[in-house]
Amino acid sequence: AGSLDAAPEDRPEVTLVEWDQDAELEIAAASLYAYTDLPDDQLRTLVEQMPRDQQEALIRAYVGERRNRRHKPGRAMERSGYRFDILCDYGIFRDLQRHRMLTIEWQRLSPKHGYVTPPTIADVGATAIWNESMDRTAELYEAVAIDLGPDVAQYVVPFAYKIRFFFQLNAREAFHLLELRTGSGGHPGYRRVCQEMHRLIREKAGHRLIADAMSYVDHTDHDLARLESERQAAAKRAARGVADPTVS
Repeated sequence: AGSLDAAPEDRPEVTLVEWDQDAELEIAAASLYAYTDLPDDQLRTLVEQMPRDQQEALIRAYVGERRNRRHKPGRAMERSGYRFDILCDYGIFRDLQRHRMLTIEWQRLSPKHGYVTPPTIADVGATAIWNESMDRTAELYEAVAIDLGPDVAQYVVPFAYKIRFFFQLNAREAFHLLELRTGSGGHPGYRRVCQEMHRLIREKAGHRLIADAMSYVDHTDHDLARLESERQAAAKRAARGVADPTVS
């Protein structure tokens, strides 16, 4: 039998661990529910007997023409869902944790899973100092954990350390999360996580119609656009005489 003390197995940053194999069939059937007098299970059987191209046409018609990301498909998209296991830095987690249209649970924050080093640290030649600081923080964590326990010790862990958590959300919730958090002004870290979630829905789950209906998920690289946005925001603050919060 396995032990709960076993070392964590290697996983990618984002893992799709659970999904409904018949999601697109279920959603196609659910899209018709409000427009018929049929019981739910009978309607599903009838749609299951349709040719695949008719099922696809149902989903496309239900999604309709979306002119912006706020034009969400209806409740039929809540018929199926996904569970993702994610291991990323705590800063990304805190950004994604704010979403309430999903189920989220996380493990304790600790130095156990290592940390990320932003490219800018290497760019300024501070990698050695960065690593030393992270190692010293890990030592402090261990000392605090011994004296006060692992719950309190979480407060000394920098945001660069990784945390493991899961997201469980239905397809309609995925529209909201993935289209919002891959926008051009978003942080590259959580954009990367959400782009990978979208890719896994399309390629691993095989839910091509659902993924393609999320037409406002942005897979392009917007680092320069984000930098320009931050410059414009700084210029506006300067014009109003407001201090730049990134400068101490």
